[in-house]
Amino acid sequence: MDHIKEKLRKRTRRHIRVRKKVVGTCERPRLSVCRTLKHIYCQIINDVEGRTLAAASTQSPDVRTQIQYGGNVKAAEIVGKKIADEAKNKGITKVVFDKGGYKFHGRVKALAESARKHNLSF
Repeated sequence: MDHIKEKLRKRTRRHIRVRKKVVGTCERPRLSVCRTLKHIYCQIINDVEGRTLAAASTQSPDVRTQIQYGGNVKAAEIVGKKIADEAKNKGITKVVFDKGGYKFHGRVKALAESARKHNLSF
């Protein structure tokens, strides 16, 4: 059990270290990613105003119809496409990527590359 707490503590420290440098503004809001074993979530956040501008996850009703399981790379790619589409509807083209202390690997990487492929630059 201690190794699980240690793993979470290390990820939290990495996230805090990154958040000292990465700040979402009106021109470039922050694309924040959170992943669990079963789902992946992302939000576009303006930290200056403290507002969430757009959000997508594997629990969204329109995404749920496209996937069977939310904890895999395919689901992350669909969520990346969805967040890019929502950002485009809000007039957002540039964001700052906040990987949330996770490695840029697997589902986090798939979400980021899918968002980039659908014209969201970071």
